[in-house]
Amino acid sequence: MRRAGPGTRTAATANMSNAAGMGGSDDAAGMTAASPAANSTHAAVREPLRTEFEFELPRGFVDESGTVHRQGAMRLATARDELIPLRDVRVRENPAYLSVVLLGRVITRLGTLGSVHDGTVENMFASDLAFLQDFYRQINAEGHTRAAVACPHCEESFEVELAGSRLGES
Repeated sequence: MRRAGPGTRTAATANMSNAAGMGGSDDAAGMTAASPAANSTHAAVREPLRTEFEFELPRGFVDESGTVHRQGAMRLATARDELIPLRDVRVRENPAYLSVVLLGRVITRLGTLGSVHDGTVENMFASDLAFLQDFYRQINAEGHTRAAVACPHCEESFEVELAGSRLGES
């Protein structure tokens, strides 16, 4: 069995590089790096990376003064965002609390609130918490807030936006 040396690209590293958009192309002689012009052309076709996504809560968060906050934004989670809550005592005692702490870290804006934290998420209606959990999974797994669906009657395929339409709207 031949081992790959430090400068050798294995099939696994080539696949990771290609998936990450790091360039490289296969030719008859083996793997070679793509020219800078090819990489810039490829990058021009790609959509820019979105790191923040706006949403609208189904019910809305009601603050102490009775103001309802529905419009908000959530950023993509980092590995740190997912690891730090695991040290939290509340999460250790009740693993279901993980989503509350995690959402408190990644929600960047909610209405006119000065800041959003786990205490804010903790006081949301259950339907809004469920919406945010689904929204978190969608943007962090897919990188967008669209879902492909099919009409149950005519079977026509189309996309719906999940980011903030209220119930009954699309």
